[in-house]
Amino acid sequence: MKGERSRNPHGPLREKRDDTHIATIERKYDKDFRVRGDMHLDTLLEKRGYNSLNDLLHKENKKR
Repeated sequence: MKGERSRNPHGPLREKRDDTHIATIERKYDKDFRVRGDMHLDTLLEKRGYNSLNDLLHKENKKR
């Protein structure tokens, strides 16, 4: 399945900014991470033990 994130000139997905609000990500990917919308991505990744937005999206999806 093709993702919605853009790629850098060399092909790999570009990294999402760590200061992105979770509400923005929840709206874009139609997810509910059950945290405050003004929490930053880096904070949620640290709390849940993930290294990237990709890990968060795929592993949290498998939990539900």
